[in-house]
Amino acid sequence: MDTFIPRGLRPDGRGTRLAPPNRFETTRHDAFDDGWGMLDEKEAAPETVLIRDATKSVISRNDSPDLGFDRGLNPYRGCEHGCIYCYARPTHAWIGLSAGLDFETKLVFKPEAATLLERELSRKGYQPATIVLGSNTDPYQPVERQLRLTRAVLEVLERFGHPVAIVTKSAGVLRDADILARMATRNLARVHLSVTTLDARLARAMEPRAATPARRLDAMAGLKEAGIPVGVLAAPMIPGLNDPELERILEAAARSGASSANAILLRLPHELGALFEDWLNRTMPDRAAHVLSLIRQTRGGALNDAAFGSRFRGTGAYAGLLRARFERAARQFGLSETPPPLDCSQFAKPRATAAAAQLSLF
Repeated sequence: MDTFIPRGLRPDGRGTRLAPPNRFETTRHDAFDDGWGMLDEKEAAPETVLIRDATKSVISRNDSPDLGFDRGLNPYRGCEHGCIYCYARPTHAWIGLSAGLDFETKLVFKPEAATLLERELSRKGYQPATIVLGSNTDPYQPVERQLRLTRAVLEVLERFGHPVAIVTKSAGVLRDADILARMATRNLARVHLSVTTLDARLARAMEPRAATPARRLDAMAGLKEAGIPVGVLAAPMIPGLNDPELERILEAAARSGASSANAILLRLPHELGALFEDWLNRTMPDRAAHVLSLIRQTRGGALNDAAFGSRFRGTGAYAGLLRARFERAARQFGLSETPPPLDCSQFAKPRATAAAAQLSLF
């Protein structure tokens, strides 16, 4: 795989400095201090490196009963936003990299994403259903400004009349408001913006390279003005940390134009538990024990519960109260938990694409 360092990206503001061993590796490397105290020296901040992905397909499918969609598309693996809580971090182990620092500094990009998507949509027998763009990592993370892979994907989806739902925490989505507005007039597009907190300082600590909360709310307003349906994801809700803001987040989102909402409890699968615990102890040691205790109360005494049906909502009294608060606030601010479905009936293969795939007999 080819690698290069993109221009214009600052090497500071990382979510973690840890690089836990890949859980699939049979060996591991541990740092060792020989007495010179060199492990305490501050290392140079790592730059972002891009790795070219040679994948032959771009649509990923799932059969999870917890998700309201069966297919997604992610132009990037890894995410420079560096969100310490990101449930996608452990997926970097699948490509031999660490869920820690590697996830936010070694980004795998799919340069042929649009071409591969067009090929998959053109296959005989393809049945359309809403594709979630950004189901794993953010399609509008900083490097998208240069590579423009997400925009190329949207251009294909528009040509095919294929519905798309976007999940992001970046105001960069406004760059593609022209395409999304045209698709929205045909009920083919919807955007969900993730807002975890309204506190800029907390956001900077949790999500060092993501857009500020104010910019995300501005993006909602911009999408609404362009006629693009927009929803808010108050996710993840972290007990004892940002969950007191739940009602304020939903209210602010509704005022900014959101028409739908959802909330998901913090998930800490695989390596993520240790990464989050380390971050919590470093950034707010006075609250760490309390927050971890509340998380365990929602996860049956553990830091994570992977069971279908409970992994997004948690169990126990605290999780139940959080859910009740969300439902009440959503009703109060007129936010639907289930937005109207997008239209799959307009899907059609463009004439040029069909002709290229098979010549006409006449």
